[in-house]
Amino acid sequence: MRYVRLHVGDAALLELDANQVGARPITLYDGPIESMLTEDLGIFEAPTRLYGQVWTGGPQVVVRYYEAHPPDGDKVPICAVARLGNGQLRKRPESKPGTAILDYSIADAFIVDSFR
Repeated sequence: MRYVRLHVGDAALLELDANQVGARPITLYDGPIESMLTEDLGIFEAPTRLYGQVWTGGPQVVVRYYEAHPPDGDKVPICAVARLGNGQLRKRPESKPGTAILDYSIADAFIVDSFR
């Protein structure tokens, strides 16, 4: 991550699903996801796309990002997760298996050193 001038804990705001920008609530599904930065994250300028995977099996959604694709550049491997304080990535009770209905379409992408 040092190669792209990012450090553990660096973060920026993003839209969780590039296909549901500004929607409220949003529904995420298990599987691949394309998110979009709304703030710069190191060398990645908004609206860089982040590609990753969603898991909805627990009480909160887990989103891990593996790749960044800047609008005018090549894809770059990254290690990041989506986070939002105060349990705001918690699924709504009416979420069906394999899905997560969330109150917000935004979160922060945090750079991490590994996935846990």
